[in-house]
Amino acid sequence: MPLSRRLMLAMPALAAAPALAQPADPRLADRGVGRTDAPVTVTEFYSLTCSHCAAFHRNTFPEVKRDLIETGTLRLVWVDFPLDQLALAGACVARSLPPERYEGFIGALLANQDRWAFTRGDPREELAKMAALAGMSRGKYDEVLADDGLKRAILTQRQQAEQQYNVSATPSFSFRGRKTVNQSGDMSFDRFKTLVEEARRG
Repeated sequence: MPLSRRLMLAMPALAAAPALAQPADPRLADRGVGRTDAPVTVTEFYSLTCSHCAAFHRNTFPEVKRDLIETGTLRLVWVDFPLDQLALAGACVARSLPPERYEGFIGALLANQDRWAFTRGDPREELAKMAALAGMSRGKYDEVLADDGLKRAILTQRQQAEQQYNVSATPSFSFRGRKTVNQSGDMSFDRFKTLVEEARRG
């Protein structure tokens, strides 16, 4: 979803950290799936409130996981690129869960956007219910949403994505193998696979 179509977040003027630097906060470590030595690594920049991100996760990701990730062809890494305050809150909650619960939780949020992100009620209360299903207590949830340091760190990562990868829409993908190929927008599995092969061949 183009950034201009969503409520923009105020971005601090922070210097980008080195691309390979490991964060001191373990909540900011890579969240991904697949072999670390896969010949292609795909970074997906996504927002939990983006309908295009949800469509990709619903329609394309299952095939990507089955045919490319589980076969060892690629590793997929998720990078938070929140487009609004609610997406930022969801990203904070997801990263505060144990790493092994991350994929399942963001999958549930993307698959059920209508239940929490676009609810007629209070979306933060609905997000709290989703967090509870993932094993997070209400006390911990409230603590996470009050953690301004975590919010700033996620926004800094978003700023780095804008600067280093020229991300201007979600979802956006960077395919890295022998060469790097960048693509934005929801796409079919066939298109995704073509880009993987292009990156792999170089």
